[in-house]
Amino acid sequence: MKVIGKRISILKKDKLLSIVILPTDDNRKLVMMFFWLLAWTVCGLIVLLNYFRMQDAGSKLFIIIYLAFWAYFEFSILRAFIWKKFGREKLWIQDNVLRYQREVNKKGKIREFNLDLISRFRIIELSKTKLADTINQSFWVKGGERLEFDAQSRLIRLGMQLSDEEARLVLNEVNAFMK
Repeated sequence: MKVIGKRISILKKDKLLSIVILPTDDNRKLVMMFFWLLAWTVCGLIVLLNYFRMQDAGSKLFIIIYLAFWAYFEFSILRAFIWKKFGREKLWIQDNVLRYQREVNKKGKIREFNLDLISRFRIIELSKTKLADTINQSFWVKGGERLEFDAQSRLIRLGMQLSDEEARLVLNEVNAFMK
């Protein structure tokens, strides 16, 4: 088994390539994210409980709109936290089939692609001037895929928040194995 950094492990056997990518290795940030989630949840619950004390229709409308935004960000933070705590990406190639899974707590849909029907892997280049690229590479969100390939006219992206070096090493391993 080959290990790249603290997050990526690669296993090569006869006709098998298996890659596992963990979402994070920074437990301090994960603890900070938990407290952020906890504080966000408490704030929303306090506002929700105060809704029932309000008499003014305008104030109630404001709280409903506020809670709609709060619920969206609560869901986003919770989703990112669960991914960082329990998730992992798995990619394995065996018997001329590439399988990819985003697993959370040992559950997740496995997507299968015939190797004859997919393109070679490519690195998704990031721009330091694009706000979306900067946000997607931050610790606090789920996303920021760095590798992609085409499969039956669909674009498949994987390798969340890999560094340039990690993405290049995974790319080289996969493309070399697919030859």
